[in-house]
Amino acid sequence: MRALSFSAVCMGRISLLLAAAFTLLASSLASAAVVRHTFTVQNLTVQKLCQERVITVVNGKSPGPLIHIHRGDRAIIHVINKSPYNITIHWHGIFQRLTAWSDGPDYTTQCPIQPGRSYTYRFNITNQEGTLWWHAHVNWLRATVYGGLILYPERGHSYPFPKPHKEYPIILAEWWNANVNDVLSQALASGGAPNISDAYLVNGQPGDLYNCSKNGTYKIEVTHGKTYLLRIINAALNNQLFFKIANHNMTVVAVDATYTTPYHTDVVLVAPGQTTDVLLTADQPIGSYYMAARAYASAAGVKFDNTTTTGILAYENTTSTSPLLPTLPAYNDTNTAHKFNSNITGLVSGPCWRGVPKEVDEHMFMTVGLGLVSCGRNATCSGSLGQRFAASISNLSFQFPTKLSMLEAHFYNVSGIYNASFPDKPLAPFDYTNSSNSLNQSLIMTSKSTTVKKLKFNSTVEIVFQDTALIGVENHPMHIHGLNFHVLAQGFGNYNSSTDRKKFNLVNPQMRNTIGVPVGGWAVIRFKANNPGVWLLHCHLDVHLSWGLATALVVDNGGTPSSTLPPPPSNLPKC
Repeated sequence: MRALSFSAVCMGRISLLLAAAFTLLASSLASAAVVRHTFTVQNLTVQKLCQERVITVVNGKSPGPLIHIHRGDRAIIHVINKSPYNITIHWHGIFQRLTAWSDGPDYTTQCPIQPGRSYTYRFNITNQEGTLWWHAHVNWLRATVYGGLILYPERGHSYPFPKPHKEYPIILAEWWNANVNDVLSQALASGGAPNISDAYLVNGQPGDLYNCSKNGTYKIEVTHGKTYLLRIINAALNNQLFFKIANHNMTVVAVDATYTTPYHTDVVLVAPGQTTDVLLTADQPIGSYYMAARAYASAAGVKFDNTTTTGILAYENTTSTSPLLPTLPAYNDTNTAHKFNSNITGLVSGPCWRGVPKEVDEHMFMTVGLGLVSCGRNATCSGSLGQRFAASISNLSFQFPTKLSMLEAHFYNVSGIYNASFPDKPLAPFDYTNSSNSLNQSLIMTSKSTTVKKLKFNSTVEIVFQDTALIGVENHPMHIHGLNFHVLAQGFGNYNSSTDRKKFNLVNPQMRNTIGVPVGGWAVIRFKANNPGVWLLHCHLDVHLSWGLATALVVDNGGTPSSTLPPPPSNLPKC
């Protein structure tokens, strides 16, 4: 038999490798799917808290559709606006790799979808698993326009924890006995604080403790000895929430669609925008137990909704008709809040884990908090000192453009829409958390501008978020669109780089898209700017966003096809 030549052997091996690669690619493509939805946004008349109200919803209900999708899938969601308001939908926490045109915040990545118009959002689920959510990103419409977004592992893969017997979404929200857009408009016109909400909701229902609500209370049934996965989402506009289940413990296994080291607790704290996945074992005597949530109100002296929402966890075959109510933390229990937030760590051995980048290219120090802007001549304002309430980052209060989205301005190099002079540190440093600075007029006055920070592609960014005491200290849930970040450390008082850097967890820190900056304290995050586009950075208390506690990160292209933002779709809404 004639021996094969060296080149023939090599070609044969290359053919085998190509065949194997093609098979792997075909298998991957076959396992992926396209998940399609149509969202029709329109007004709906509902009865709640003994009153009839008109609200804006998706597909006739609030919460709206629950989207189920696997890692590796593609989502195509057609939004038809039949409401009287401008609308956009933000897919909260989705990375939007090279699909920044589908991120959704109004005047950031798109102009709003006007009444009678439509827009199709298209994005892929890449390297993410767990619980996220979607919501309107125009004014306060997300009060009723929201829903869950469940990211399952790739088909054929499993969770990094024992498979639960069943899963339940627990979407916490807020309710007003008023039109939320009117509430916001009245506050902005007066320069004062908006009216507080009238109730909290569990999956759209207020629960037994509110008037005219007992018949609709959300209820789940469990079997003794079985374990369940609860996907907790805080969709409330302006309140962080403590969540407990009477007599039951929970194990946190994920936050913001990133897996965590299992953390055992009897209480969960979720800020607006955050999600927390917990395992619950039905190991108590057969009976009926309340799930309950109420506010963590970190700002002293500020009015808040102090009511309590409930759902019911009932054991199979129970005869109990009087559920046990859990003892919730005090409204101002910062110790419990900080213990929960600071004890979560990342699951290094789990899927989607990414190590902490060690070399930092951009160091930023951002002060966050409330301030004032001038009331204006011949006007009367109800904010502090007779001025208008404002909020700011590093004393810059953000103002959204209206002529063109920032992403379009960036893509087409249109000047005059924003300026890229956001400072790396405050221009006027002071004793940030010293209450003697409260209402110090030399520090508290700010001004409106559309000022953003430009970042080079793939640069590593470290941000220190520092709370301030100019009007009052408060826990601020800071959210960044388009990426996750590692939370390296959190603490109280003024951040001290010489001592607090020693506290950094560079091994297994939690990864999030929204972090509650401790009241009167600080948090340090780190991330890679590895996705070209314009990404909003803002407080997820909507009253603070409306007052200007925001900026944007403008990430340049990377110079390769896989790091260059494609042009916008032809049907991108126009201003």
